[in-house]
Amino acid sequence: MFRVTFLGTGGALPTPHRNPSAIMINREGELILFDCGEGAQQQMMRSKTGMKALSSIFITHFHADHMLGIPGLIQTMSFHGRTEPLKIYGPHWIHEFARILSALGYYKLRFDVNPIELKPGDIVKRDEYSIMALRTEHSVPSIGYALIEDPRVGRFDRQKAIELGIPPGPLFAKLHKGESVEVEGKTIHSSDVVGDSRPGRKVVYSGDTRPCRDVLEASVDADLLIHDATLASDQQEWAVESMHTTAKEAADLAAKAKVLKLVLTHISSRYSDDTTTLLKEASEVFNNVVVAEDLMEIDIPFRCSR
Repeated sequence: MFRVTFLGTGGALPTPHRNPSAIMINREGELILFDCGEGAQQQMMRSKTGMKALSSIFITHFHADHMLGIPGLIQTMSFHGRTEPLKIYGPHWIHEFARILSALGYYKLRFDVNPIELKPGDIVKRDEYSIMALRTEHSVPSIGYALIEDPRVGRFDRQKAIELGIPPGPLFAKLHKGESVEVEGKTIHSSDVVGDSRPGRKVVYSGDTRPCRDVLEASVDADLLIHDATLASDQQEWAVESMHTTAKEAADLAAKAKVLKLVLTHISSRYSDDTTTLLKEASEVFNNVVVAEDLMEIDIPFRCSR
């Protein structure tokens, strides 16, 4: 499973239908949270994502709408009996933020909260995937993130293996793992029956930013790009001043990067009742685009051509 759940899709101000920023990824049962705006834990309950398997929180920056949900979330997890440490990644000030959480002192946690500061270009290596911190352009120190799965083993050519005299069974598995086998005095190499490695899936989350090079480069051939699209183009000057992105600019970036799908998020409260303008201007530039809605889910399959 690789599922993205949009727990919060609003801009700085929440609305009746949009919570502040929070995006949950369920990758093979592991939960990874990107930003944690106020009310994120209730959205987890509504969407039934769960929180027990949450391994890490990745914060893009320390504006309130991206991190105020953390105190309540960790308290709830403690009440539920969590004992495993929780890692919270973020840009400059992440250690100060963790110290503030500890200093509040109004609750006692049953688990450790481990802050880890990331700089653009840093990579968090996990089992079968990595998360890279991206340089973004916002009004405070900020980073975006790219979750990139490790390359997958190539396709196994069963028919060719049989033609080479290899009996179906354990030898097939050894060859697919990259090992060589010997059959009737003849050595068969993995490369004889296994194709080239195939890339895994890639999801990029920009956080709040102006369009920028790091996000563009990281998004090349991404399966999903989740990008700041706070405003429409008639608010271009305000987008520049507030260091956000318009829907059209996000679509331009997605088109240049040739991503498979674009999701527009961090939607200003001025569009709380109608996002038609945002979708229309983005669709004129990039075809496969949607405006995020709270509790929307997207499954990311492996591409058939891969």
